[in-house]
Parts: sequence; C-alpha cells; structure tokens
Amino acid sequence: MKKPLTHIAVVGFVMFALLFGSTSWVQYVTADSLNHNPLNNRQVLDQLARDRGPILVDGTPIAYSEPVDDKYKYQRKYGSEGLDPRAYASLTGYYSVVSGASGMERAAGDYLSGDSDALFYDKVGSFFTGEQPRGAAVELTVDPEVQKAAWDGLGNQNGAAVALNPKTGKVLAMASTPGWDPNALASHDAGEARSAFENLESADGKPAYNRAIGGNLYPPGSTFKVLVAAAALESGDYTPDSTLNGPAALDMPQTNLQIKNSHPGACRNGGQPTLADSLAESCNTSFASLGMDLGEDTIHEQAEKFGFGKDLEIPLNVTPSTFPTDLDPPQLAYSSIGQYDVKSTPLQMAMMTAGIANGGKMMKPQLVDRVLNANTLEPISETRPEELSRPVSGDTAEQLTQMMTGVVDNGTGSVAKINGMKVAAKTGTAQHAEGAAPHAWFISFAPANDPEVAVAVVVENGGNAGNEAYGATVAGPIAKNMMEAVVEK
Repeated sequence: MKKPLTHIAVVGFVMFALLFGSTSWVQYVTADSLNHNPLNNRQVLDQLARDRGPILVDGTPIAYSEPVDDKYKYQRKYGSEGLDPRAYASLTGYYSVVSGASGMERAAGDYLSGDSDALFYDKVGSFFTGEQPRGAAVELTVDPEVQKAAWDGLGNQNGAAVALNPKTGKVLAMASTPGWDPNALASHDAGEARSAFENLESADGKPAYNRAIGGNLYPPGSTFKVLVAAAALESGDYTPDSTLNGPAALDMPQTNLQIKNSHPGACRNGGQPTLADSLAESCNTSFASLGMDLGEDTIHEQAEKFGFGKDLEIPLNVTPSTFPTDLDPPQLAYSSIGQYDVKSTPLQMAMMTAGIANGGKMMKPQLVDRVLNANTLEPISETRPEELSRPVSGDTAEQLTQMMTGVVDNGTGSVAKINGMKVAAKTGTAQHAEGAAPHAWFISFAPANDPEVAVAVVVENGGNAGNEAYGATVAGPIAKNMMEAVVEK
C-alpha cells in the first residue's frame, strides 16, 4: 500500500511543479511580450479605456480620442477639417476593438497609450491622483500641403507618392491609393468593426497595402538608370561625356532576344550617345550594354549603398527593395534598365533621389517629428537628422545632378519644369506583366542647386492612361505639384 501512495505523491508533486513553473513562466517571463503582442486584444481593450494621445500633422489632429458614454470611455476618430482621413490612413493605420492596431497607431503605440518609459513621471503622478495617464501626442513630419498634392494627384489611380527633405530625411508626404477610412474599423460595435476589417482586407486594389513602403513592390523601370549611371561614375571608368553603344536594338547574348528603345531607332549621335545623353533620352540599349560591361557585382554593390536589401523603420516597417543575384548576361541587361526581378518601394527611389540631391549623403527617412506631453505640450523627444549612408561621392552626386537637370531641360522630363529654377528628374515606364499596362514612374528634386524636396511617384498600370502611359505624362505632373507645394511657399 505504501509504494502506490508514494508513487501517487511523486506524480502529484511533479504535476504541481510543472503547473507552478508554467504559470510562473507566463506571469513573469513572457508577460511583457504577451501584453505587447498586437494580436492580444485584451491589451487593446485595456487601452481603449484610456485617453489615447493624438497623432498630429502641422499641429492638427488626424487621429484623436473623444469621451463617450460606453464601457470603452473613449472613441478613436480619424481625419479633421480639411484633412481627409483616407489620405492619411496609410500613415495613421487604425486602432480597433477586434483587429488591434496598425500603422502609427501600432508603431508609436507606447507613446499614444501612455505606456512609454518617457512618460514615467506622468504615470507616477497619475498613481497618486488616481487618474488614468494620458497618452502623448505624436507629431508627424508630414506637410499637409504636400500630402494633399500627392493625394489629389493620384486621385482614383492606384499608386503611391513620397516626398523627402533631402537635408534632414523628414517625410514631407507619403500617400498610397486607393485610400480607406479608418473610422469604420474604430467602431465600438464588434460586429461593425469586424465587418469593416474584412471589407478592407478583401477590397479591390488592396487598399490596406501602404504602397509607398510595402505591398508587392514595383519594378522601377528607367528610374533605375540613375543608379546604374551612379555605379558607372563611381567606377572611375566613365564620365558624363563617355560614349556608349546605343543602337536601335541590342542583341542579347546566349539568346535570340533583343532589347529595344522606347522610341523608334537608335539613340543620339547615330547610336553612340554619351552617358549624359543616354540618361536624358532614357536610352534602353545603351544602359543595357553599360550594365553588362559594369557587371553584376558593381551594380549590386551600388544598389546596396543606396539601401536596397536593407531593413528600415521610419518607425513604420519598410519592405526592403531588391536587386537580383546570380544573373546571366541577358538578365543583367534587363535588370540594368530596372526590369527583370528588380523591385523597389517608392520610398527607396525617393531616398536614392534625395541622396544625390544632398551631395551624396543619404539621410535616414523620419516620419515622427516630435513627441509632446499631452498636458503641457512640452517636447518629450525630438527627432534629429541622422545620416544613413554615403552611396556616392560629392563629385558623382554633382555629375548626376547635372545629368538629371538635362533630363528636364533637354530630355524626357520636361513636364517637371518650374519657372525660375532648375529641376532634376528621371522618368520611368516599367513593364511588369504580359498584357498589362506599364507602371508610370517619376523621380525628381528641386531646386537642383539647393534642394528642398525629393520626390518619387509611381502610378500602377498606367493609371487612367492605361497602355498609353509614360512616366512623364502620368506621374510627372504629380511630382511637379508636390515639388511646387514645397518650393513656392
């Protein structure tokens, strides 16, 4: 009898020890990660009953909480007079009873909820007063006039537009279309909120994608020629005046394929254009030939210097842009004109453009300008400019600037001309699927001699122009309006 009792006692002790250990592990070791897991709706429900801080654009709330008479106490709202919530949804994201948080609501969640260690003294004060701590206000770097130019320019077309301050990295605009209204997802009615989330996820055009920094990414087309030109200049073997081979059609090695120009016939100078002329008229054959001469390693290294393949938070997560590897000569030729498996975000192309504009110094993009105490409006933290890399030398940046002004003055980018100042730009028309209309691209900065803004715009599938689309005609006017919103203030 004694032996079975002993056996039962041992088993019971072991089971108790395992139970005690598992509960201790949950309570003390994994508690913090569980609390902050975005799928943990208990955390969301707890925070919905707090006075969550606003997200500001130029001092105006585009996300804020209003007192309501229900168990959650505060209703999250989006948009403001003159600030369409759909135009900012890809930035603010949503804060939902059923689906958690996204966008800045998630990325800056600790500040907005009041949980950040930076709000320690406010939390201590709230402990003695018995009041819930107020969340901090998060002010974005976005300029509402530039954002409006991007949003209005994209209109009913799918695409994205980004504007950066080249000297500081501040994001002046980041628009993604089609837009969506976060207010429906913030409903306190769980059924309505769930239905709104499901509708967003299944909607045509995938509006939940922030196309400026994620989604499926895009082949950059001829805008990528700027990066290849940078690689050529950095190699020391080329200058803007170097002569390239630009026939009407370039035979691809190892295949029966040919790369042709977007215009009939050979490029300038009877098919012997300079590097500068090749960029100005966006010569496919000369850049495909140049890419094969430079080699995969040279172009891949230059792409990495501009940020391709790198993880980035602004603090929203940015999907890394990619340049393919293990390329055969034809694949390298197509990659050198921004096709094949080259994929980029509009933010990445804006960063490249801004790095050239800033004399070869590429600044880290910043979406948050300041975090403010919600009670005193005193700054808790302020974003400082941060250098990310130096992808090209100052001399190369100056040469590229001159070449890109040639695109506007004497090439495909004349649509970007602004009275009284020099503008630098590059057009792009990217094929991406058989039978589909091309994506239209435009990158630019202004003023060319003292840049205040760098822009990248992409319009999917040619937008309203369809198969008749070109980067200059479809994306160019949007980029121009965004630049003018900055330089004409």
